[in-house]
Amino acid sequence: MWILLLLVSIAAVSAEPLTFYGDKVFRVVPQTYEHVELLKSIAGLTKLDFWVPDSVTLLEEGKAADFRAAYDVAYDVQALIAQSGMPFEVMIDDVQKAIDNQLNSNVRSVHSYEQYNELENIYAWTANIAAQNPNLVTRSQIGTSFEGRPIYLLKVGKAGANKNAIFIDCGFHAREWITPAFCQWFVKEAVNSYGSDPEFTNLLNNLDFYVLPVLNVDGYVYTWTNDRMWRKTRSLNKNTPCVGTDPNRNFAAGWGTNGATSSPCSEVYCGTIPESESETRALGDFIRSNLPAIKSYLTIHSYSQMLLFPYSYTHKLANDYDELFTLAEGAVNALSSLYGTQYTYGPGGKTIYLSSGGSDDWAYDTGVKYSFTFELRDTGKYGFILPESEIVETCEETMLAVKYIANHVLNNA
Repeated sequence: MWILLLLVSIAAVSAEPLTFYGDKVFRVVPQTYEHVELLKSIAGLTKLDFWVPDSVTLLEEGKAADFRAAYDVAYDVQALIAQSGMPFEVMIDDVQKAIDNQLNSNVRSVHSYEQYNELENIYAWTANIAAQNPNLVTRSQIGTSFEGRPIYLLKVGKAGANKNAIFIDCGFHAREWITPAFCQWFVKEAVNSYGSDPEFTNLLNNLDFYVLPVLNVDGYVYTWTNDRMWRKTRSLNKNTPCVGTDPNRNFAAGWGTNGATSSPCSEVYCGTIPESESETRALGDFIRSNLPAIKSYLTIHSYSQMLLFPYSYTHKLANDYDELFTLAEGAVNALSSLYGTQYTYGPGGKTIYLSSGGSDDWAYDTGVKYSFTFELRDTGKYGFILPESEIVETCEETMLAVKYIANHVLNNA
């Protein structure tokens, strides 16, 4: 009996959400090979949480990097960096305070487009918006997560024969909360604009939009209940206590090479094989099954304010580079026209860093010409902890870029 009570007590303690009081987010700019090696050495000893780039292995001389250091090592890390002469700044002085300030209110009982919504509220919203708009929205389940949760997809558009389609997904990486917020906003704008906004009405009459509000459903739930900074899926890995795979390193596009690793404990673990994850396999199966219709693939991530296109796993330029570059430039100009938000754009491998197994590269190589990755706000002041006060502006400006791409697809695919 005492053993049972002890086990229950341990389980209760382990279920308490992680806190990040005193954790700091640093931005550093390694100037030399020695600076890069110093950061790798520190990361090996303290398990720094890299935000940009995704892994310590992707550090490069002259390129800024953001990482979180735990409270008990933060000041030592800062001292080592300062002593090395490496330029740095503290982007977030206390991560937990930033998390506490991210939400306008702890009341989450109803769905809101101006708040971050827990998964159950998003599930209920998908059912409601489909039921309330049967002529524009249908809901289907395209798969089941590792932990048994449904993966819901919304099809948005006016019924019609032989329509081309654009696929939009959000919530690949669990801690990037602004991305599911955008997918919900997109659907809301579609149903509210139909019949009143000529541009959106035309798009919905002539294109279908497949919108996947949250791909990594298990990881997303985990960020609400246990660890706000969780990134990967929640699948169990054999012969290790380390959990999860990076879903955006899990596709057959240079799989397991640049910017990925076979170590299950890494944030950029590529999995045992391409599409080893239930979630990525569901996405891949759906796109393959609907490949003749799907002309564009838009995957929404954060942060960095970038619009990227293939390739990320190689420096080789895509066959459609000129058109994709021009389209990205136009979409970024449309986005910036609203609030002046500045975006960088270009092929992923050259614009940010080499990374393999990404869904946009895979979609492009599979035959989806207009494949793009959005990295939404911001550029590091808040990072993954973007406050709810920025949801509306972020979604409004991103809509302009998505509609710009959609119009191009409508007229050119």
